[in-house]
Amino acid sequence: MLLLPALNQMIDITTTRLMATRTHPPGIIFVLLVALALAGALLAGFAMAEGKGRSWVHLLAFAAILAATVWITIDLEYPRLGLIRVDTVDEVLADLRRSMD
Repeated sequence: MLLLPALNQMIDITTTRLMATRTHPPGIIFVLLVALALAGALLAGFAMAEGKGRSWVHLLAFAAILAATVWITIDLEYPRLGLIRVDTVDEVLADLRRSMD
């Protein structure tokens, strides 16, 4: 009697975890993220066009921050493909499964 509820909870949490890793935002979110980056770059370009000179430090910093924001957002969404990895969590679960056999 004590084993059945625990087993049911384990199956539920595994299903929840599996669905969380397979569910991603719709493609329109990524399109809007790119559109926002382009709109920000356009507005920054128009603002710099009025000035007499260009500050290369500001230009490169803006481009780097914009690219890093888009890249980290996509990297967080797909944690098994980029630099931000969840392999250690998977390894702990695999060790737990091996210990149950």
